[in-house]
Amino acid sequence: MIEAKNLTKRFGDVVAVDHINATIKEGSVFGLIGTNGAGKSTFLRMLSGILKPDEGSVTIDDKEVFEDVLVKSRFFYISDDQYFFNNATPEEMMNFYRTVYPKFDKGRFSHLMEAFELDKRRKINTFSKGMKKQVSVICGVCAGTDYLFCDETFDGLDPVMRQTVKSIFVGDMEERNLTPIIASHNLRELEDICDHVGLLHKGGILLSRELDDMKLNIHKIQCVLRPEMKVEDLAAFDKVKVEERGSLCTLTVRGSREEVESIMENYHPIFAEIIPLSLEEIFISETEVAGYDIKKLVL
Repeated sequence: MIEAKNLTKRFGDVVAVDHINATIKEGSVFGLIGTNGAGKSTFLRMLSGILKPDEGSVTIDDKEVFEDVLVKSRFFYISDDQYFFNNATPEEMMNFYRTVYPKFDKGRFSHLMEAFELDKRRKINTFSKGMKKQVSVICGVCAGTDYLFCDETFDGLDPVMRQTVKSIFVGDMEERNLTPIIASHNLRELEDICDHVGLLHKGGILLSRELDDMKLNIHKIQCVLRPEMKVEDLAAFDKVKVEERGSLCTLTVRGSREEVESIMENYHPIFAEIIPLSLEEIFISETEVAGYDIKKLVL
């Protein structure tokens, strides 16, 4: 388990990460969402032991990450900008990583390089951005680590490759309990893979919730009320957001699906339908309640 306690990092007068507290459980996918400059990369670099916190601590199973070689052997970090040795080939990078990660799977590496149609003997500096990202992902999953830290990993990959990488992550989670921590500015990329999501803004976490909990306790209703009724009359709902377009009302409300259906039935609307919320819509609703304009924070 990864724990960050009051984790803080400053660069001069800029507070990049501001007293973050977070717990990341094993065997789940933790999505870290925020705009560029929100502190995602700095947070991951402290998790990776690349940067030393100015305040607070980050531990894996109660062991400090910074400058602990044994702890660092338990995770692989895929940065937003890909770094390889000058003039190195994927095969040469594989041989290097095998000296760092004892569980590195050479056979799987060769298989995935072939499956991704990448030449393991070609100079990496001749690869495109997407191809370099694929090499990093392949090295990461073949390292056999407990944790995989991913900074904008899907950026630069085509749609088919994105789904392929997600499938590989899911397979490794099932087979060896891999725990991916994925930082992204794109909510849609994480919706179908994450178990837990944290929203980072200005160096601090606004929200950190289990995705299933959020989806089960907030719903969107589209309805047409009887002529004598107004949306203000729907007082029994715990309303988060209300929109009106002509006779059509769209409400975002808290509560279980059964509770929401029961309340709406009591109002006898002309028409009513519960629509599933996307991760994006959930965060828009939650952060607007907290007083933030989500459109300025994410997407």
